[in-house]
Amino acid sequence: MPFSRRMDDIEPFRVVEVLTRAKQLEAEGRNILHLEAGEPDFTTAEPIRLAGAKALMDGHTGYTPAAGIPALREAISGYYQTDYGLDIAPERIMVTAGASGALLLIAALLMDPGKSMLMTDPGYPCNRHFLRLVEGHAQLIPVGAEDRFQLQARHLEQHWQQQTIGAMVASPANPTGEILSAEELEALYQICAAKGGYLVADEIYHGLDYDDHAASILAHTDQAFVINSFSKYFGMTGWRLGWLVAPQNAVQEMERLAQNLFISLSTPAQYAALSCFKDETREILNQRKAIFKQRRDFLYPELCQLGFNIANKPAGGLYLYADISRFSNNSQQFCVDMLEQHGIALTPGVDFGRHLADRHVRFAYTTGMEKLEQAVERLSKVLT
Repeated sequence: MPFSRRMDDIEPFRVVEVLTRAKQLEAEGRNILHLEAGEPDFTTAEPIRLAGAKALMDGHTGYTPAAGIPALREAISGYYQTDYGLDIAPERIMVTAGASGALLLIAALLMDPGKSMLMTDPGYPCNRHFLRLVEGHAQLIPVGAEDRFQLQARHLEQHWQQQTIGAMVASPANPTGEILSAEELEALYQICAAKGGYLVADEIYHGLDYDDHAASILAHTDQAFVINSFSKYFGMTGWRLGWLVAPQNAVQEMERLAQNLFISLSTPAQYAALSCFKDETREILNQRKAIFKQRRDFLYPELCQLGFNIANKPAGGLYLYADISRFSNNSQQFCVDMLEQHGIALTPGVDFGRHLADRHVRFAYTTGMEKLEQAVERLSKVLT
């Protein structure tokens, strides 16, 4: 019996394939330098882990409301007040099963069969697959270094079609680390509003902004959908917890979806996440942020000196998106060779879209300085 036709359009998540192969080689005794995965290399901060263990010992193991425990929704609201100066009602905040859970809820809420949403090419690959899952599709807009790989208002004006229902942006972005300014976010929202569409903002790398504080679209409107996560800045990847902020009139509908799709969220993870916002935890997280900035500031000039073309030093995130055209016009093969022959795990540009994908690879600085220095040394021997 055949599987559903949608499966023909769901591509492999290539970074996972790279990671799987890299671990196979490690099991065979190879020394592999991991610059592929966007997972912070630090263990979840101790105050969070202790809070999770306490939640288990206290018996917090039953179902919770589908939108999350009230205390956590209130804590996230407080985070927006302290870090952004924004008054976001807890009722507009839904805790989700990772940022992926938020993306699924938004796709299910907004998309009808045949409808589409504008997004960048390159961009996070799972976004387009969530839309396909609900019989919508992504309108991938080619963007390059001249636009810092971000959608601009003129792109929306140029590419909006009858079936377009909105735009999805990410700031800081994966795979480029580029940030949208407050003015750019406002302009994007105004175009969407004028056309009767939605703006969805992926803000999961907020907190990992190294030069200027990343602006939130929530400062400009209460009608956008915002996705965030406890995985990146807060370092809770395996706990699978995120959140979304929705317009007030969408919350009841999204909660109904969550009740059916997820029933509930991980209860111990939610109680653990309450500790994310404590002063002692924030101090640890900001120390780690400084380490990520140090890694970025080391790796960026080293790669440029080796001959990789990186137009701008990324303002946030965990990645460098590098043009490899001096060395290859096949990013997939380049990454295979780097891994199999030289023990360096990278993610090919084809994981993130089509536009100039064969000319780019993503470096993740989610490993320690010693490993980054070793990677630069190996690359230097191979490429120079």
